[in-house]
Amino acid sequence: MEIIYSSKFAKEYKKLPLFIKIIAEKQEIIFHQNPRNPKLKTHKLKGKFKKYLSFSIDYKYRIIFEFSENKNTVYFHSIGDHDVYQ
Repeated sequence: MEIIYSSKFAKEYKKLPLFIKIIAEKQEIIFHQNPRNPKLKTHKLKGKFKKYLSFSIDYKYRIIFEFSENKNTVYFHSIGDHDVYQ
């Protein structure tokens, strides 16, 4: 599975505290092995984000993403706290 990072994601990632970046990288490894791993708390979003999914980095931070149609590519769109939903 290939992961493509949006420019928005890259900008948001740079602003994260170092300890969150370390946790995010560990969670991404788990995601790459199994996007539905219960540790990630992967779930579909609702409302204007209904075409996206999200998984948890920790209790505060999360990554918003979507799968390509063939499921071989994942697009990471945003990373941050619950403000990423706005």
